[in-house]
Amino acid sequence: MKEWMAARRELQKIPGVGPSIARDLWELGYGAPEGLRGADPQAIYEKINALRGVRQDRCLLYVFRCAVYFASTPDPRPELLRWWAWKDPPADRPASRRVIPT
Repeated sequence: MKEWMAARRELQKIPGVGPSIARDLWELGYGAPEGLRGADPQAIYEKINALRGVRQDRCLLYVFRCAVYFASTPDPRPELLRWWAWKDPPADRPASRRVIPT
């Protein structure tokens, strides 16, 4: 329990990571931001989907992208420390998530 509490505090230092995403990362074997250095956000997202047995909202993928950037970049740009900065480009978004102008 103490190990989890310490890990949760460390993981929540990552922008956009709250208690539930910290739990996700912990359950995938990440105990600190440093563990995410050089990780593949897409692979992390696929692993959490498999672990939970459901397809998570893509916003979680965006948080993972931000988390890997934060952990991998010595001097991160503040505007890239928001999960929404890591959304898919419009052409790559799933059709159900694309906004089509009328």
